Amino acid sequence: MTVRGLLGILLMIGLTGCAATYSTKQVSLPLQSAWFNNDLVYYVTTDVSDQDMAKEMGANYVPRLRDAIPNYPKPPRQKTVLERVYGFPNGEQRNIFPSAPAPVGYQSTDTAYSPLWLMYWVKWVNPDEAYELKSEEALLDAEAKGLVNIERTNVVVNCPIVPS
Repeated sequence: MTVRGLLGILLMIGLTGCAATYSTKQVSLPLQSAWFNNDLVYYVTTDVSDQDMAKEMGANYVPRLRDAIPNYPKPPRQKTVLERVYGFPNGEQRNIFPSAPAPVGYQSTDTAYSPLWLMYWVKWVNPDEAYELKSEEALLDAEAKGLVNIERTNVVVNCPIVPS
């Protein structure tokens, strides 16, 4: 065998060592649904910065996620890794996401989407007047009309949107 042939074989072995290997093991995570621009999207919750909420959701408790919260007040145009997610603590309806990957999966071209969310609680001023809100625009309109109050929390959740 020539030196060139031996080097070729060693190079192939070296490159193979860098190749990704995939496990056949799988896990099951509860699939949740939320609203994004009047469409249902599906997501899984893997990590939460609040221990009680993490327990309730069957997720990892990750207090360090709070480190992603910027100092407030922040300039409106300052982008962070966090997006808002609007939740309804009384369970009136599904959460509302203001962004989603488009399309969902590896071909996404959406540069605004992040799977890290800062939780905002939405409470109806008069619960008897509650109706299904299916977009951030509808939610902010309801807030402008005085129908809901929106409160920022310090809870960060990792909830990637996944293909359905």
